[in-house]
Amino acid sequence: MSAGAGLDWDRALELIDAADEVVLACHIGPDGDALGSMLAVAQVLRGLGKSVAASFGEPFTVPASLRFLPGMELLAGPGELPPRPALMIALDAAGPDRLGSLAATAARAGALVVLDHHASGRSFADGRSGETVMLADADAAATAVLADELIRRLGVPLTPDVAQGLYAGLASDTGSFKYPCTTPQVHDLARRLLEAGVRPDKVSRELWDRAPFGYLQVLSGALGRARLERSAAAGRGLVWTTVQRGDRSVCGVTYEQLEGVIDQLRRTEEAEVAVVCKQTDAGDWYVSTRSKGAVDVGRACALLGGGGHRTAAAFNAAGEPAEIIDRLRAALRVAGETESRFTTDSERIA
Repeated sequence: MSAGAGLDWDRALELIDAADEVVLACHIGPDGDALGSMLAVAQVLRGLGKSVAASFGEPFTVPASLRFLPGMELLAGPGELPPRPALMIALDAAGPDRLGSLAATAARAGALVVLDHHASGRSFADGRSGETVMLADADAAATAVLADELIRRLGVPLTPDVAQGLYAGLASDTGSFKYPCTTPQVHDLARRLLEAGVRPDKVSRELWDRAPFGYLQVLSGALGRARLERSAAAGRGLVWTTVQRGDRSVCGVTYEQLEGVIDQLRRTEEAEVAVVCKQTDAGDWYVSTRSKGAVDVGRACALLGGGGHRTAAAFNAAGEPAEIIDRLRAALRVAGETESRFTTDSERIA
């Protein structure tokens, strides 16, 4: 079965075929899946003769680890986009709020096509008068899977540059093919991308194996501050830490370069859930969470205004880190109770 079975691909293709200009947007603070998928689709549409502009909401800064992606010349600042595009494609955004300042552009677009693989989020159709086509599949390992399906249905063969963006997205959201979402279908897609010319060693080096020396100092401090709460997350354990704005600025490290901290913290074998509270340049906090599978952090983060997946999710918050962790601890408890009731009811029905 192909990705996104049962979705209205035909209508999306009709809208794309009729469009002369297409605006693409991904979520704020883009990761490999968001930016890689967006640039892959943007390059394909340009090859079809469309006028294309791709963007994301402020802060409009491409993370250093993603600047190797082909198609960067198609990026335009949010202020350079037409205010009312005839067709807009949103990628890897669970809801309009994840588009940041471009949410208003999405609301005004004549037609909106959404490619996404998140289970939670507010509907893009809310507050829109134009047509909205949702190509969303929570079972897809990455938005790159859906982007590949769109490209396939457009009848466009994969080029090395397009395949590289898709591979970056696939590798990012599967944790370099080690997360539970790594299925036989994921490996089959990876095979096709490699056959199209992707060099996995180059992509992996750019995504995960480059960091300034200052990052090691920030990481050392973050790990040194880490706290382990064995009784949290229903006794499965919670480990968390913080990275304040000053911690990284004194070491010359940007906010975008903090992505790897959570991957080190989640190795803690006594904790099912790992959390990193990262202070943004604006002073609020972006809270990244990871689970090994037994706890649904996506459900917990949704209770706090964020979202994501069962094993990887996030939310934004204000206040002191200890207070934020208190709220998250409570959300994990509620999410666990909700899941327990759902499981019990399902077993009773069965």
